[in-house]
Formats: sequence, structure tokens, C-alpha cells
Amino acid sequence: MPTSTFTDLCRINVKGGDGGAGCMSFRREAFVPKGGPDGGDGGNGGNVILECDPQLSSLIDYRYKHHFRAERGTHGQGARRHGRAGEDLVLRVPMGTVVRELDLETLEPLYELADLTQPGERVVVAPGGIGGRGNIHFVTSVRRAPAFAEKGEPAMEHWIELEMKLMADAALVGMPSVGKSSLIARLSAARPKIADYPFTTLVPNLGVVRAKSGDSFVVADVPGLIEGASEGRGLGHEFLRHIERTALLLHVVDVTGGYEGRDAVEDYETINAELAAYASELAVRPQIVVANKCDMPGTEDAVARLRQRAQEDGHPFFAVSAVTGEGLDQLVSVTASEVLSLREELAIAEPSNDRTAVYERERQRRDRTVTISRDHTGAWRVSGGAIERMVVQTDWENDEAVLFLQHRFDRIGLDDKLAAHGAKPGDEVRILGFEFTYEGEPDDAYAEIDEAIGLLDEGE
Repeated sequence: MPTSTFTDLCRINVKGGDGGAGCMSFRREAFVPKGGPDGGDGGNGGNVILECDPQLSSLIDYRYKHHFRAERGTHGQGARRHGRAGEDLVLRVPMGTVVRELDLETLEPLYELADLTQPGERVVVAPGGIGGRGNIHFVTSVRRAPAFAEKGEPAMEHWIELEMKLMADAALVGMPSVGKSSLIARLSAARPKIADYPFTTLVPNLGVVRAKSGDSFVVADVPGLIEGASEGRGLGHEFLRHIERTALLLHVVDVTGGYEGRDAVEDYETINAELAAYASELAVRPQIVVANKCDMPGTEDAVARLRQRAQEDGHPFFAVSAVTGEGLDQLVSVTASEVLSLREELAIAEPSNDRTAVYERERQRRDRTVTISRDHTGAWRVSGGAIERMVVQTDWENDEAVLFLQHRFDRIGLDDKLAAHGAKPGDEVRILGFEFTYEGEPDDAYAEIDEAIGLLDEGE
């Protein structure tokens, strides 16, 4: 049995490049007895970046390969020679890709990182580690020969979820075998698989439809839904997600009742109930009701009852035949006009723009956030990208480096934050695998000593 090449949901493991270590070095050359520090900085690790590519139509590139790594930065050297930054790794995804952060233990979604809908839009999903600073950065008026440098930051490795939602103007929805594939084949150049048995369509199909007015729109043929689809029955959630982005629903109903002899009005109500159960906003999404196969004898009563029901709900109604073409020109004309109107409304409400900068600002905001909680042992656990970076970049074998870390904690107000959460002097504080003792909020005398020993670094 052949496998499908359409993939719309996958999970991948991403890791930026590690940062290179800064160098602790002093200038050494003839006739310069006190050359001073000259250690270079380590290079930043490369980022893993997702980029929106309109030429892609699925996430098939990530179906079999799940681990992606960016290049690491190189270490700094003496004579102020800085390490080289690692190359970014750019992964291309189709338009309409939603990116979510996953919990490392359960692999359940935690929050949304980005919704890539514009060509060229980017989001950094795995930032590279920051390169450590060389000892040239820690010179002050009283510390003329700092004997420490920063280590490079190890990049975080984590899992993300990619979910592609089709970006079409209109979506054909309805029960299996109501003729959706025949309609899209008749209206556009799309050539989906067509057969007279349920679930012929296993993947969404897109087609471009052009009206006589010259206006065009993209229509999606979504696999048939059944009762219970909102709970995952049948193809359920696999394809209901693709309806979320469409501005207009073309609700196709088979007025012949199919092999099962179903009632057209009951089918119509069943699908609407499933759409509302899956996402409440779909219940109020603009909808055109399409009675298909009206060329078949004995369908007049079903068409009349369905027309009345659709009009009661305020939906436009069309009786058509995908086989003979009856009613299709009028359907296309009205659909094109409705899509054009909806596009204009959407453009006013949500101007199209590249949100790359927005995603980056949000990532940096999360990075600066400090989270404090208390574990079952009574110790305070502190987490956050920026503060964890301070800890891992510290050379714990060097007393000067450890003292400088304490100064950095003071600069971000860590003691004040702990006190606000109820920490008492003597409490244990843990950051990653390191333990500290909370000594209380710093007083003015400590601040004066801090300044006197020359640790204030205005460049931070």
C-alpha cells in the first residue's frame, strides 16, 4: 500500500550551537613587561531558524529526520583574537505552519512560539549559546589584571511541534462521498483521487478557481467528516485543523443520501455540530450550502428541505451537479465575490506584515524572565534563560569569577526577588545544578564595597 507524502504534523528536536569560551590571556612580548590582559571572546553558536517558504506544501522533510543541530562557536585566543561564530541552520517550512514548544518530559505543547503565514517570515527556535567574554572585558580602574574569563554557554536542546494548517480562501466540508473531490476537479486544475467509496480523499487537496469576472480564489478539498469527528473519530482532528484558517466554508451535502440513504438535512446539521464542537468560531464562520448531485431523479424534496433549512440559518444556498456542471457558474461567481469581501475585511482588521521581529522580541522577553518556586525539600529553585546563562558561563574554580557572578545577581535584583517570594537568610537556592545560600537583601554598605572593589561593569 503506498504511503502518503503529505505530512502536516511532526515533532523535531533542535539544538543551537554551543558558544565558544572566552580566553584568559596577558600580552607577552619583548620590552613590554606589563602588557595587560588581551584574551579574546568566544564566538556565538549558530541559531536554528525556521523560515516560511511558499514553495513548500507539506512538512515531509521532517517526517524521517528529527534531530537538527547548528554549528558551535570557536574559542577566543590571546592577542585579542575572537572566536568565529557558528553558522545558523535554516529549516524551511510551508506557509501556515504553527510552531509550539513541547514539554521535555511529556512532549505535550506548552505554548506557541510562532504562526508563520508570510513568505520569508522567520523565528529562532533554538538560539545558539553566547560566546564567553575574554578577560579584556573585566578590567576596571582597580582591577588591572583580571585573571578570569567566561565560559561559552551550552545551547539548549529541546523538542518543538510543527503543525501545518492549509491556507485556503474556502474549504469544501461535508460527509464522506458527497462529491467534494468531484467539485474541486470540475472547478479547478486540481486532480484528486475520485471513487465511489468513503474516505477516498486521505489528504487535503488545493485548487485555484477562477471566476468569469477574473477574480480567483484558493479552495481546499478536505477529507470527509463523520459524527464524532470533533472527538477524533474517523480522520477527525487530522484534517479539521485545516478548516480553521479558511475564511469561507462551502458545505457540500449529497441530496441523494448516498448508499446509506442518509437524510440531507440531518447530514447538514451533523457536520455543523461537529464544526462547532471542534472550534466555537467555526459555528459563525461564513458558509455557503451546496446541494450536490441535484441532477439525480427523486432529489427535489431533499433539495427543497435543505434550501429551507439553510435559509433559516442565513446561509446562501446553491443546487449544483459536479457531473453536469449545473449551477456551478453561479456558485463560483458568488463564492469569488464573498472571498474578495472577506479578504478586504481581514486586511483592515489584520494588516499583512512580517512578524519576525515580534517573534524575536517575545523570545528575548521569555529569556529575561526569572521564575522562582520552592521544591519539596524547601529549597528555592530559580530558572530563566538569562540567569542560567550567567551560572553556566562562570568558572567555578576561579574566586574572582564567582565574585563577579554575585555582582551580576545583584544587578538583576535576584535577592530582592527571592525576598519578595518569602526567602529567609540561610535558605538554600538552586540554579541548575548549583547551590547557593541566601544571605538576605544587600544593604547600602555592601553596595559601597561592591563599587570599591571595581566590579561595576557599565557594559552589561
